[in-house]
Amino acid sequence: LLGGELYARKRANSIVAGIVACVVQDDAKASFEPVPPFLWQHMTGHYTNINIETAGNQVREAKGMKVVLGIKDVRIQSTADSSGTVGSLTADITWSLDGLRQTAANMVQLPFLGSAISDVSTNAAAGTIELKSMLGTITAKPVVANKGIALQIIELKAIGLSWPRETIQPILDSFTSQLTDNYPMGIHADSVQVTDNGVNARYSTQNAAMPKASEDPCFAKL
Repeated sequence: LLGGELYARKRANSIVAGIVACVVQDDAKASFEPVPPFLWQHMTGHYTNINIETAGNQVREAKGMKVVLGIKDVRIQSTADSSGTVGSLTADITWSLDGLRQTAANMVQLPFLGSAISDVSTNAAAGTIELKSMLGTITAKPVVANKGIALQIIELKAIGLSWPRETIQPILDSFTSQLTDNYPMGIHADSVQVTDNGVNARYSTQNAAMPKASEDPCFAKL
């Protein structure tokens, strides 16, 4: 019985970690709470608490992003529309300053600002991020918008002059939407905070249906 418990728990940890790794495109590790015994949870199809942590290399194209997940009240029950339900999920995200620099440099191309972003810094007191290129600077404030995180431009300077924010805002909106939108099960942003070391955010969902493998291949082994 003990051997079966240990094997089943290890196998379940591997499956759940694999699902998360597929969604975020980074390595992950998962663990089920020791009580109640995993075999009991498996027989009933009701999993009480699952803790997951990603490696911190990236989330999708966002370099240097790490996620710590807490999942509660998972019920495996296949229907025509889902493979089960999740009572609640919280995801605490940390995005390092170096990761911000790498991601912005790789993904953000700015007209009349000297092409790509070359440096990123934060101002925790003001709650802003400063993106610098060869010829200009963008000061932006991370905010929760449309269930994701957006960078709201506060000031735009290029070649020593101030420019209308509308000229660059759509580019930043496209950049953040690729990184923070369209997660499964209705997972959405709740809060975002700028720190001296980068950006922290919390995502969550409640009473969510898990997609079937035909809808999301990441859930194929569930």
